[in-house]
Amino acid sequence: MNRFGALAGSALFLVVAPGSLAVWVPWTLCRWRFAPPLLGLFSLRILGALLIAAGLPVLLDSFARFALQGLGTPAPIAPPRHLVVTGLYRYVRNPMYVAVVSLILGQGLLFGSVQVLEYGLALWLGFHLFVLLYEEPTLRGKFDGEYEEFCANVRRWIPRLRPWR
Repeated sequence: MNRFGALAGSALFLVVAPGSLAVWVPWTLCRWRFAPPLLGLFSLRILGALLIAAGLPVLLDSFARFALQGLGTPAPIAPPRHLVVTGLYRYVRNPMYVAVVSLILGQGLLFGSVQVLEYGLALWLGFHLFVLLYEEPTLRGKFDGEYEEFCANVRRWIPRLRPWR
């Protein structure tokens, strides 16, 4: 896949997948209406806004890296040709999933919606199972030792404090 195709495919997948999961579903659950702050703590609203503000650039950066460096998309039907281990991937193996969950949990906290928080936790569990049962075995088969070295040095969900080199 050329760069233009990878960028176009990634942009389309960004709208369809994370757009549905992190925008449309939370909106259907709470209509983005502010309920009273969870536990009566306004600081949880601030934490929610920070999670959203942190998650969006992580998601966009990860999608761009898949297209520009990996020459593919995050979609399983058009995966990258090259293993992407730069940028935020030097800190955590799954920054896209972390970003999507951050966006959803952030909305739950910002809008005071327990339903959105429950959805975010359920989605993280779904991501975890997908990564364990499909994504990691597929990447091991495609990138072999390169992926094994990456896994040995970068954690799946909890970011490193220092980037892997």
